[in-house]
Amino acid sequence: MTTLDSMEFGGERALFAVKNVKLTGCTFHAGESALKCTDNIVAERCIFEGKYPFWHTNGFRVTDCIFNPGARAALWYSRDLVMKDTRIDAPKMFREMHNLHIENVTIPDAQETLWSCHNVKLRNVEVAKADYLFMHSSDIDIDNYRQQGNYSFQYCRNVVIRNAVIDSRDAFWETENVTVYDSEITGEFLGWHSKNLHLVRCKINGTQPLCYAKGLVLEDCTMGDECDLAFEDSDVQATVNSAIVSVKNPRTGSIKAVAIGEVITDKNILAPADCKITTEV
Repeated sequence: MTTLDSMEFGGERALFAVKNVKLTGCTFHAGESALKCTDNIVAERCIFEGKYPFWHTNGFRVTDCIFNPGARAALWYSRDLVMKDTRIDAPKMFREMHNLHIENVTIPDAQETLWSCHNVKLRNVEVAKADYLFMHSSDIDIDNYRQQGNYSFQYCRNVVIRNAVIDSRDAFWETENVTVYDSEITGEFLGWHSKNLHLVRCKINGTQPLCYAKGLVLEDCTMGDECDLAFEDSDVQATVNSAIVSVKNPRTGSIKAVAIGEVITDKNILAPADCKITTEV
C-alpha cells in the first residue's frame, strides 16, 4: 500500500482512480471528486474541504477525520466503508451505499443523510438537523444513538435500534419490520402506515402516535402526556405501563394500559372493530 503523509490536494479529481493508498494527515482543499473511482483507501487524521471526495469507492476506512461544511455529499455510490472517530459538518452524506460500519461519529448537520443505504451498522452516533434521515434504506443495526431531526426512517425495511433517543416528527412512516428497544421516541405522528413495528420498553411522546399501522406491537412501553388519539385504524397488540391520554378507533387487537383518559369509538371505526381495551390501576 502506498502511503501519502501530510500532503495537500486541491482542484478536481486530485487522486482519481487510485488504488491501495493510505492517507495520513492530509488535507483536501476546495475542489471536486478528489478520490472518485478508488479502491482500498485508508484515510487517517485527514481534513476534507471540497465536494464529493468519495464517490464510487470500493473498500475504504476513514478514522479520526473531519469533513468540513464544503465537503457536502461526500460519500455516494460506494461500498464497504468503516468510519470511526470522525466529525461530519456537511449535509447529504452517504447515498446509494452498501456495507457501512459507522462508530463514534458526530454529524451536526445530517440533513438528507443515509439515503438508499443497505447493511448499515451504527454505534455511538449522534446526529442533529437530521431531516429526512435514512430514506429508503434497509438492514440497519443501531445501538447507542441520539437523533434530532424530522421525517426519519421513512420507507425503511429491517431495522433494529437499541438505546436511542430520537426526537423526530413523522418517524418510521411506511416502514416494515422495525424493532426498537429501550429507547425514547418523541415526535408527532409516530409510525403511521408502518408494518410490523415493534417497540419494547420504550418511552413514547407526541400527538396521534401509531395510527394506520399493521402488525403493531408494544411491550412494556410508557406513553407521555401528549399521546392523544393513539392507535387509530391500527392492528395492535400493546401493553402500556402508564396512562394513555386517549385512544381512537383502533381497528383490531388488544390494548392494555394503567389507565386511559378517553376511548373514542365513532362511526368511522373500521372493521373488524374488535380491539379489546383493558386497564389496570
